[in-house]
Amino acid sequence: MAEDRFQLRGKVALVTGGAGILGRRFCRGLAEHGADVAIVDIDADGAKRLAEEIARDTGRHTLPVACDLRDPDAVRRMTETVLARFGRIDVLHNNAAGKSSDLDAFFASFEDYSLTQWREIMAIDLDAMFLVAQSVGKHMVERGGGSVIQTASIYGVVGADQRIYAGSEYNGRPINTPAVYAAAKAGVIGLTRHLAAYWAPHGIRVNALTPGGVESGQNDTFKRNYANRVPLGRMAAPDEMVGALVYLASDASSYMTGQNIVVDGGLTAW
Repeated sequence: MAEDRFQLRGKVALVTGGAGILGRRFCRGLAEHGADVAIVDIDADGAKRLAEEIARDTGRHTLPVACDLRDPDAVRRMTETVLARFGRIDVLHNNAAGKSSDLDAFFASFEDYSLTQWREIMAIDLDAMFLVAQSVGKHMVERGGGSVIQTASIYGVVGADQRIYAGSEYNGRPINTPAVYAAAKAGVIGLTRHLAAYWAPHGIRVNALTPGGVESGQNDTFKRNYANRVPLGRMAAPDEMVGALVYLASDASSYMTGQNIVVDGGLTAW
């Protein structure tokens, strides 16, 4: 039956940034569709709690793995840990994104942006994507197949409308979208397309998932400004990204590779 192609029974999924705002929904959605899930996050306690919750609620096997994805050796050990537990990795969701250690530096104007801050963000938002794809991809090449999904962003596709940020705050502080974030996420889409063509002979599909704005602590001014730019008239809820991920992870998308699935409420239609 057609609906069976969306099932992930018998598959093992590895999700980076698995304990984050979207990551925890992604991990749960994959498990609810039948996958065993390795939850990889720098937050060891958060990954452990989430793994226990998902295993209890879904009956699937879960594995929390703490990992600093900026460290090539740590990424290699993480991959080995997942393979030692599950024996295979069918789905890689390359989802982790970084948070700055200095928010003043992160939100600085482009004219005053420091190279140190630029490199800090690139290290997790793009370099880590490369390291994880490389490490898990070696296993998928040996096995002869797999699905890789990489989380990008709407601001890797279009420029940020600066009008949205007038009076906008996130968790109580003024915000914007720095150029480094846009550049990194555009790089994710480029890496996705390259790997899709490169690994196609090995039966590995590689696609990007691009969320539009998701409610996660922004003030009402930001929500209103953003909603006015979206045909559906609102920001997304975190769970609204899960369906696209399950589709890309499952056999329902078996003839899809090198694509960027944009889930943005129509923002890019205008």
